[in-house]
Amino acid sequence: MPRLPAFEHQAAQPPDITSMTGSMDTTTVLPYAGSRASTRTRRLRAWMVTAPIDVAALLAPLLLTQDYWRGTLSNAALTVGLLATGGLYRPRRHISILDELPSLGGRLLAAGAVVAIIAALRHDSVVYLGGFMRGLALSAGLVVVGRAVNSRIVLLARRRRWVEHNAIVVGGGPIGAELARLLRRYPQYGLRFVGAVDAPSRPRLGALPLIGTIDDVEKLVTMVECEVLVIADPDCSESDLMEALLRPASSRCDLWAVPRLWGSRSQGGHPDHIGAIPIVKIGDTTLSGPRWWVKRASDVLFALVALILLSPLLLLCALATFLDGGRGIFFRQERIGRYGRPFQVVKFRSMRPADEHESQTTWSIAHDRRIGPIGRFMRRTSLDELPQLWNILRGEMSVVGPRPERPYFVEKFSVEYPTYAMRHRVPVGLTGLAQVSGLRGDTPISDRARFDNYYVENWSLWLDIKIVLRTVTEVFRGGGR
Repeated sequence: MPRLPAFEHQAAQPPDITSMTGSMDTTTVLPYAGSRASTRTRRLRAWMVTAPIDVAALLAPLLLTQDYWRGTLSNAALTVGLLATGGLYRPRRHISILDELPSLGGRLLAAGAVVAIIAALRHDSVVYLGGFMRGLALSAGLVVVGRAVNSRIVLLARRRRWVEHNAIVVGGGPIGAELARLLRRYPQYGLRFVGAVDAPSRPRLGALPLIGTIDDVEKLVTMVECEVLVIADPDCSESDLMEALLRPASSRCDLWAVPRLWGSRSQGGHPDHIGAIPIVKIGDTTLSGPRWWVKRASDVLFALVALILLSPLLLLCALATFLDGGRGIFFRQERIGRYGRPFQVVKFRSMRPADEHESQTTWSIAHDRRIGPIGRFMRRTSLDELPQLWNILRGEMSVVGPRPERPYFVEKFSVEYPTYAMRHRVPVGLTGLAQVSGLRGDTPISDRARFDNYYVENWSLWLDIKIVLRTVTEVFRGGGR
């Protein structure tokens, strides 16, 4: 590999480096304040701009005639779906309409062909089909024109620094130094370089500002308001790197990476680069953006429907709990939710703890003799968990996610198992992948954490549906605690 030039400060942006104190007293930090406009547009994402333009273009034929409104709406929905699955709403560092034109054109043709065939089968009229096809052609052309105009506007906004996101380069080697130089010199990539981090073992390279070590990433993300992490050439093992990147604060950042084998094409046929250095977008390690809203909407819908349909069963459980142990049918306990926030979980009471300390520190009461036959039945069938539907409506829990745990055990397990705290990147759930995989009760915590983190990093709506179906099976089998 040819030798890369060392990091160079640009004359237009003097370094103005200031010293840090505390645990990172040997490092330096660059000023990270962006323009006033960029602070207002910090939450802006690519799909928020591109998707509305596409929808407007696809629905434009309705302004001329409403004769084909069903087909026009169907074409718009199908096209947006195909563009989304094809990665055409994902952010790009190098923006060019010519790069996405082959994929864009193919998906426009595929969606138009499907809708046109259905229209031809429903309407045996050449005149009708001809008018409808002209509308499809118009909308497809407007999508291409709209994206071309949008590309020019985005590039202009980036060059003027109206839209930019603070970025930390992970890696202080030659590739990291070159990336830092490129980001400072060329604002059209939409990233504002605020510093680099690396392992303590790597010596500094030239004037590249190291603002800390990889262990400091989580603190630095908050300190410099970082939104993007670019993984270049860190001098550490992959396990150490992933442990730092999957912590709650750093996991909220977008992740980009330079492939170890330069020149390798990114999957999906959409190569991207920063100054001809290939770069790929890493899949989200947490739920955010549209994926989060899809999950939240499905949670609310599920909880509302379940509360209505299961209201007779909830009433019977409440009555049985009262007959079994008198007043106080609900049991509330502090649990730890998303990003380590505490909340009060609600359950049907199956027994009365001796005191609050016992409630918070006793790991399992599965074989406790104080549990009556009704309480034992409700625990075995998981009926005691049904009041948590209210926690879901309140936004404290999700239908599917890592099971909530008490603060005492969260602190204990986070020390013993480094990956345990990473499970709090998403809301805790009524059920979870670990539970339907047989990991409930007195089972290894390391195995539970591994399954929970796999769920977070591979979330899909279908995965949630599968876990719910498997949970229903477990309930009817009586496979509870």
